[in-house]
Amino acid sequence: MKVAIVHDWLVVYAGAEKVLEQLLKLYPDADLFSIVDFLPCDERKFIRNKPVHTSFIQKLPFAKSKFRHYLSLMPYAIEQFDLSQYELIISSSYAVAKGVITGPDQLHISYVHTPIRYAWDMQHQYLKDSGLTKGLRAGFAKWMLHRMRLWDSRTANGVNSLIANSQYIANRIWKVYRRHSTVIYPPVDIEGFMLQENKQDYYVTASRMVPYKKIELIVEAFSTLPDKKLIVIGDGPEYARIKAKAKPNITLLGYQPFDQLKKYIQDAKAFVFAAEEDFGIAPVEAQSCGTPVIAYGKGGALETVRGLDEESPTGVFFFQQTVPSLVEAIAAFELNEHRISHRDCRDNALRFSADVFREHFKQHVLEQQGNWKREVGHGTRREANSY
Repeated sequence: MKVAIVHDWLVVYAGAEKVLEQLLKLYPDADLFSIVDFLPCDERKFIRNKPVHTSFIQKLPFAKSKFRHYLSLMPYAIEQFDLSQYELIISSSYAVAKGVITGPDQLHISYVHTPIRYAWDMQHQYLKDSGLTKGLRAGFAKWMLHRMRLWDSRTANGVNSLIANSQYIANRIWKVYRRHSTVIYPPVDIEGFMLQENKQDYYVTASRMVPYKKIELIVEAFSTLPDKKLIVIGDGPEYARIKAKAKPNITLLGYQPFDQLKKYIQDAKAFVFAAEEDFGIAPVEAQSCGTPVIAYGKGGALETVRGLDEESPTGVFFFQQTVPSLVEAIAAFELNEHRISHRDCRDNALRFSADVFREHFKQHVLEQQGNWKREVGHGTRREANSY
């Protein structure tokens, strides 16, 4: 089959791009499409240095730094890709990629990282964070997001099979599209994180410092626990403000090279994760090292971490994003630390390896191809019998 893979935009190598990397390993001859492509020359290895078919937004003024400002044009832009020559179309979508136009004789499988967050349940938070709650600009933004929801709902009907990256996202897909989806967890570089059973007496967290990651909450909690050492890795717009709150038992290291990041996570007694994520790669990476996780009990973490109420636990949950709730979870972890095996953490993480992802994705495509061929055949016969 001639295959096209459609990605939202190519600007960094992050979680969605790790999925794309594995898709290109499965389909190395596929043609690649993206709204924009601003990947640096030294970061194109994961797309196998393929040429990328981009939209007209690629050439608009300031697109390299402000491409997100053209969000209102993206539905139109994605629909301009001519995919009529392809039999199999795979979209990797957290914004508009699933909206490509396909015909009844084409199989379209969409890996949905999430329905467009800022158009659905996170609209009000997005508008508030962007200062778009009052005035003409706010009115335009709300109207644009309304139009985006209508378009997003309509285009879900053009996909033959939806894949969700977690049960959490499968529930969101059902809520907004009223479509069932198959859960295939995204790939995690398990082999890049080796098991370490000899731990040191500190906790660690690592993330970009933006509000929803809740690094400030973690720092505030450990500020009330002067006998507990915390190491914080990562930078971002909230770095200076969070650093000002840190007590002497808390060390902020800023950005760290991957080898250093990995070493800190391997040696830590536990990894602290306070965000509500669709899936959340960091807790899986920590467990790959044999490091237990103290996680907020909502979103993807509930599917990747086994709590104390399960056999062979790999971590502890807290269920409110508050300092007292997190402090209570830290105490529960220390009381039950002896129950958590470092090898159990590693074994649990193996469920999310790149090999498992490719195996499950390939099998799903084969099943959908069989279903699609039968449906197309039945449709042809029905059309013939109608005359």
